Amino acid sequence: MSPELETTTLDIEGMTCASCASFVEKSLSRTPGVQNAMVNFATEKATVHYLPDQASPTTLKEAVVKAGYGVIERVPDTSAAERNAEIDRQKAVAYQKLKRRFWVALGLAIVIMPLSMLMLWPALMQRVNMQWLNYTLLVLTLPVLLYSGREFYVSAWNGFKHRAANMDTLVAVGTGAAFLYSLAATVVPGFFTSRGIMPEVYYDTTATIIALILLGKVMEMRAKTQTSAAMKALLGLQVKTARVVRPNGQELDVPIEQVQLGDTVVVRPGEKVATDGVILEGHSSLDEAMLTGESLPVEKKVGDAVFGATLNKTGSFRFRVTKVGADTMLSRIVKLVEDAQGSRAPIQRLADKVSAIFVPTVVVVAILTFVLWFDLATVATRLPLALVNFVAVLIIACPCALGLATPTAIMVSTGKGAEHGVLIRNAEALEKAYQVNTVLLDKTGTITNGQPAVTDFVAPGQDAKHLLHLIAAVERQSEHPLAEAVVRYADAQHAAKVSATGFRAVEGKGAAATVAGQAVLIGNRRLLADEGVALSPELVTQAEQLLDQAKTVLYAAVAGEAVALIGVADSVRETSAAAIRKLQALGIEVVMMTGDNPQTAAQVASQVGIKRYFAEVLPGDKAGKVKELQMEGRIVAMVGDGINDAPALAQADIGLAVGSGTDVAMEAAGITLMRSDLNGVVTAIELSRQTIRTIRQNLFFAFIYNILGIPIAAGLLYPVLGWLLSPMLAAGAMALSSVSVLTNSLRLRAFTNR
Repeated sequence: MSPELETTTLDIEGMTCASCASFVEKSLSRTPGVQNAMVNFATEKATVHYLPDQASPTTLKEAVVKAGYGVIERVPDTSAAERNAEIDRQKAVAYQKLKRRFWVALGLAIVIMPLSMLMLWPALMQRVNMQWLNYTLLVLTLPVLLYSGREFYVSAWNGFKHRAANMDTLVAVGTGAAFLYSLAATVVPGFFTSRGIMPEVYYDTTATIIALILLGKVMEMRAKTQTSAAMKALLGLQVKTARVVRPNGQELDVPIEQVQLGDTVVVRPGEKVATDGVILEGHSSLDEAMLTGESLPVEKKVGDAVFGATLNKTGSFRFRVTKVGADTMLSRIVKLVEDAQGSRAPIQRLADKVSAIFVPTVVVVAILTFVLWFDLATVATRLPLALVNFVAVLIIACPCALGLATPTAIMVSTGKGAEHGVLIRNAEALEKAYQVNTVLLDKTGTITNGQPAVTDFVAPGQDAKHLLHLIAAVERQSEHPLAEAVVRYADAQHAAKVSATGFRAVEGKGAAATVAGQAVLIGNRRLLADEGVALSPELVTQAEQLLDQAKTVLYAAVAGEAVALIGVADSVRETSAAAIRKLQALGIEVVMMTGDNPQTAAQVASQVGIKRYFAEVLPGDKAGKVKELQMEGRIVAMVGDGINDAPALAQADIGLAVGSGTDVAMEAAGITLMRSDLNGVVTAIELSRQTIRTIRQNLFFAFIYNILGIPIAAGLLYPVLGWLLSPMLAAGAMALSSVSVLTNSLRLRAFTNR
């Protein structure tokens, strides 16, 4: 048997563009034992699946370092919040250093630029020593290169040593060429004048390009932090301490890390629940918006589950801890969102392929531009023009926008989905949801509430309230689901609670007991027939009407007389019909699947506005119904909540598991809905559509920028319009391209449920 794969996540530092991410990914993939490696430029993380007997985190780190990049060390035995806090701290330090480099470059560029402008006024230049001016510009430019721009040149040199090229290569070669030419024109101007070339200097170009690129990086880093705002908000929800009841009854506040399974924890009004558990004493209403996106508080009583980081609104209660650490619902949500943000959507493959060959291609285009201008321009201007256009091509052709186009949108949308109670497992699921044209809904627990409820209480000519408390007294002693439905209905009607004696369950028929001295029967029609109780014509008519509505009918008799009917059905959720109409308005066909008979299926389908349904579907045949729809050429989203839905969820193009369902169903699904509400399906599909539209816009901006920018920078419009692109404008355009893609992705933060 082959050994199981292990997965690790590395925090990469030093990446500047998509080409860097591609190179790190290749370096990791070539490491012995690595089965799959994926590097996300936007999150600056590498996810690696490897065989533990052939590779280890140490060898993976060595592969990254060998490629010329760094790995931020993760402190062992720390929580996700602590790890991310440390990474954020390190990034904050890097951000401050980056800003200092930018301000130095900007300050010197502001001085260099007007001094360079003196060359444009010949009358002024007659009073200025040209050589001393050039030396002054050289001295002012050196700090920009050696301090502000140092990392570009170091990164480019590391890439050269490893036979790789990235954005820093383009910047280093472009600004380096302009600087070296200017240096030569300053130190040995006679070399150029003797060849009929007017030696110009481009110190202003060098300094301004570096300042503009650093400005773009500052804006990019700031925008990147906003794309992960939802993740930080989730991590910020984690509780730091819990009030634990010790065996001697003493209550102590302890760090959350010390809370153990089985502990009893006290929660007072206004406090957050420390971790997951089950209520032992008390009752309250809890704000669970952070889990489900539902703004209304949820009532909780003894026996109900509570989740860590939810907010206690009113009463106080005690609960028994059932999950701690990574097993809690919040930790699972954080892990799911992290994994989704680090995943790669199929739509990104084109950008990845382009990025892998982009920089070498640009270098070739820049060299061809230099050669053509040097050959075709006049002797006096050919070297300056060739150099300027060579630099412009290198600077404008930054692949950053391509690398940011998809992952930034994925980061924002998965975080936004979590805010709305929609957990997206990976980017592929998000993209698949965009393509869906058919939604297949399991009836029980998805369209309906998943448990029987009393819909009708018919007691002609009787005191209904008095009868209800007699019937409920019998049903309180039964464990049958229909009996539980009757008890819930009686409690909702505030029926008086009385005791019953002589309780007996009649298998397959119902139950009987004595209440307040009267014999009470409750069950199906056979029970009454066996006991010799006849139905009045009125009750027979009423029962037939309920049966026509696909409801289960319970018959009640008191003291040997049939007195009431109770209609029971798995009621449709209040939100189902409206959600189905929204899906249909999006152009999606909604199909229902159920194991019930055709009569019941037709009744429910009619209630919620579904035209097509499958009835009497056995659990093992559900996946087959998904295949049947797929054979029709449909892209199918399956929505279910039970273990028997798991095969169908896996077979569907995209599975959506209702969060109140089983872990098996949630594992088989690409998207999990934290609320038992079909509006989550609408949210998932609308969010997917908006995200894919955003990604396509981003890719369009990135591609069109390079398709138009590179030819213009090469001087293609010069013969026609006399236009040349200044390298400084090219640097500004390059910075703007990345920021525009990030800004477009951040628009997804405005997404709301309709």
